[in-house]
Amino acid sequence: MKTLRWTLEDVARITEGTIIGDPRLVVTSVDTDSRAVTVGSLFVAVVGERFDGHRFAAAALLAGARAALVSQSPTGLSAAVVVDDTLTALLALAKAHRRQLDGTVIAVTGSTGKTSTKDLLAGALDGSHVSPRSYNNEIGVPLTILSAPPDAPYVVVEVGSRGVGHIEYLMPAVRPDVAVITNLGVVHLETFGTEQRLADAKWELAAAVEPAGTVVVPEDEPRLRRPTQATVSTFGSTGTVSVKRVTTDDDGRATFDLGYRGTTYPIALSMSGRHQPMNAAAAFAAAVAAGAPPAEVAVGLSTASGSAWRMEIHRGTFTVVNDAYNANPDSMRSAIETVAAMPGRHLAILGGMAELGSVALAEHEAIGQLLADRNYEGVIVVGEEPGIAEAYGSEAVRVVDAAGAVEAARALIRPGDVVLVKASRSEGLETVALELIEVATR
Repeated sequence: MKTLRWTLEDVARITEGTIIGDPRLVVTSVDTDSRAVTVGSLFVAVVGERFDGHRFAAAALLAGARAALVSQSPTGLSAAVVVDDTLTALLALAKAHRRQLDGTVIAVTGSTGKTSTKDLLAGALDGSHVSPRSYNNEIGVPLTILSAPPDAPYVVVEVGSRGVGHIEYLMPAVRPDVAVITNLGVVHLETFGTEQRLADAKWELAAAVEPAGTVVVPEDEPRLRRPTQATVSTFGSTGTVSVKRVTTDDDGRATFDLGYRGTTYPIALSMSGRHQPMNAAAAFAAAVAAGAPPAEVAVGLSTASGSAWRMEIHRGTFTVVNDAYNANPDSMRSAIETVAAMPGRHLAILGGMAELGSVALAEHEAIGQLLADRNYEGVIVVGEEPGIAEAYGSEAVRVVDAAGAVEAARALIRPGDVVLVKASRSEGLETVALELIEVATR
């Protein structure tokens, strides 16, 4: 496959920057992490609230980077382009590289299911270039575009949002041919304020699609029934792509039928989770809109694997379900239901769900009640979350931190148990899951 190839003169022209060093120097990739630069790369010194990439620019060049993109005087740097703002320049570079892409660009957003849908598209589309991990913010999205080979047949970009205007800001670098909105939940209401603003923010992805493109939305979401000149494809129980006859095995992996234009495609997913059939339907709709043959897409969906710390099943003397990457009400309910259907005694180690604003108490209480309704025999609640422990009942164990959760879990777990570990990313409960996995499998 082709690779990016720019001289420093090209970089300066794109970013309206000033060159330090030889303008003929060639860069072949773009990095923002000095610990992971590749030989020949352009290191972009991004400045955030808690970090300043300029401190690591010299180290990046020593590690193999060809030059640095900076917004401060480049002390000790032999090759650099100086710009007013490196984050703005990063987006400009991605915008320029987007014009060089030959393939179809698919962008995915939504309150939940973004990463899983992206992972399913990676399996469905042979030769696709896909966002690594959750590269879905103002740094990750441009890096995904910039790392895409110009001749990749498909580029799949995960796009997140923390407020109205965030997705719109990124769209000049993405310009999706196909936009997928997986769903609208109550996640991030603390920052969006209202459900309407949440819907408006997600629709920014659809608004960026040209009339020749396709917008993929859930059939049962009235807030996404909006005017667009693009083709609209829906997914759901009776959508353009329909989901029928869902069953799950002992590892929570779904088998079901996808219906599309009068043909039924049997799917048996390798990814666990009762929510995955709808993600698969969204991915199917996007893939066929991108021109992939439906039968090949169906086969690819069945082989797709999920990202780390998302409904990972680890079996040993007991089973650990590591779903600790993130949490919101919809994903929490799905994980609890999935585990409840697995054989064994069910335990849960849960932390809070962040950014729910005024609905936080009610949503946490609903999760506690669901645990009680599904007969979970042990619940450990980590940190200061509101409502789960109280709604579950007096037998819930409260602990301060991850270390306390592991200690409490050791006292509760019996051979053959199934233990769900889940919380918002800020809680860091993956450490609990990883330690319990080691205990279960040693």
